[in-house]
Amino acid sequence: MTHIVLLGDSIFDNAAYVAGGPDVVRQLRARLGPGSEASLRAIDGDVTRGVARQLERIPAEATHLVVSVGGNDALRHTGAFQERAGTVGEALARVGGIVRGFAGDYDSMLDAVTARGLPTIVCTIYDPRFPDPLQRRLAILGLALCNDAILRAATARGVPVLDLRLVCDADEDFANPIEPSTKGGDKIAAAIARAVTEHSFGRRRTEVFAR
Repeated sequence: MTHIVLLGDSIFDNAAYVAGGPDVVRQLRARLGPGSEASLRAIDGDVTRGVARQLERIPAEATHLVVSVGGNDALRHTGAFQERAGTVGEALARVGGIVRGFAGDYDSMLDAVTARGLPTIVCTIYDPRFPDPLQRRLAILGLALCNDAILRAATARGVPVLDLRLVCDADEDFANPIEPSTKGGDKIAAAIARAVTEHSFGRRRTEVFAR
């Protein structure tokens, strides 16, 4: 029996944002059908380092792990784009330092997840829908660097990737600037179900799923 465990943050733990509608884990259960199960261990507001605590609560019958985390790590550093810098190079160096820290945390997290020996999938961080155009552009720029770190970590370990930037590509996929709506959640659930079904985990190669 397939039993998928969702780890990470509010991308999966989105019940508080869908006004009584189904959250991602309920939508995933519906996609999987009879004889399969999905469990939620992701925690709204958690960061990359918090996944270690979530791993302690994985059900013994788990068969697959799916991780979506990193957005809250990035949000902690949004002020870096508002700071003054003497040159473009100085600004890039500052951002580069933040991304290196993120990459280190993500690598450690993914090592801990894959050490469980279960087929694992990771997700990129999708593009937020901030109403202010400049804030949105700056966020997308910064997250592109974080997503590069995620893709590098996944590729180094032969882990498949759900590119949520392409899965949640419409405004109606969002309940607010950073949380998935019921429509977005259903698209995420569909992408997870497809990846679990179609990916050959035994080959230990990275494949990107975009829907």
